[in-house]
Amino acid sequence: MKTARELGLIPQGRLAPGPGNEITDVAGVSIGPRSLRGEGVYTGITAIVPHPGDIFRVKPRAAVEVINGFGKSAGLMQVAELGTLETPILLTNTFSVSACTEALIRRAVAANPAIGRQTSTVNAVVCECNDGSINDIQALAVTPADAEAALDAARMGPVEQGAVGAGSGMTAFGFKAGIGTASRRMRIGKRDFTLGTLVLANFGAAGDLVLPDGRRPDPKVPAKPECGSVIVVTATDLPLADRQLQRITRRAGAGLARLGAFWGHGSGDVALCFTTADPVEHEPPASFATQERIADAHIDIAFRAAAETTQEAVLNALCMAPAMAGRSGRIIPSLADWLRKNSVS
Repeated sequence: MKTARELGLIPQGRLAPGPGNEITDVAGVSIGPRSLRGEGVYTGITAIVPHPGDIFRVKPRAAVEVINGFGKSAGLMQVAELGTLETPILLTNTFSVSACTEALIRRAVAANPAIGRQTSTVNAVVCECNDGSINDIQALAVTPADAEAALDAARMGPVEQGAVGAGSGMTAFGFKAGIGTASRRMRIGKRDFTLGTLVLANFGAAGDLVLPDGRRPDPKVPAKPECGSVIVVTATDLPLADRQLQRITRRAGAGLARLGAFWGHGSGDVALCFTTADPVEHEPPASFATQERIADAHIDIAFRAAAETTQEAVLNALCMAPAMAGRSGRIIPSLADWLRKNSVS
């Protein structure tokens, strides 16, 4: 399968992609997939690890934007309140949030036995989408051991995209979808920074997708109300104040809107953004901490990067996923196949 850029869907923009055009272009970030296949089972987990150290002890600063809250994710309330992550982020299907939460808690406690006893509890972050149109979600196939396997598989190298990990059973705009990623390089003053995004795409009504060239692909599937979800996770090494992190997180919505999404009543649309700059220590050495931040006059480049990477990541999730039969037996088409049949000379 080819990415959206390789298929000619992404025009030359103002910002260049990073070397891999993926979230792992942000130094230290790693991704781990765990794909589950079996009788009626087509699901999985995708782990996003912000840095290779102890995330409970050295907490990346983060923000969350709930664009439409029809979802069952875990841990978002504390991220919104305290502005930090304490665990990796796990993505999975709706009924597997508890199994993934347990794995994150057990791993954090194993590394920090004082959790919940001599120190605070740990806030596990798990986000979900409903893959029930392909996967037998009632099978509850995902276990804590599978979540551990996804975490153990996390690598800073190339990211598998399409119907892999948590993206295994996902669809978007009437096409097969899943995991997608993209990145942008940002030159600010005399310094270089990177912003990368990974999406779990499972949203958008059939016929609503708008490609960058203005075409509207028709997957020729029965129309139904918009009732999917999308999780957008953005990482950057740009120094940001908490307010600025929140503003960048919000720009994921601009990338989704470019694709034709309107965040329907039944859709759970959630964006998370974290920076690897200036993390927060669990036991700070002093009463006051100094943080660097970008001047607001220069933040538009990060806003643009967040919107561009979100849009391209969703297109990659669509282009990298092959056609597949759903649980009803109906074939869920591939956007890549549609593009080949409707090529523009």
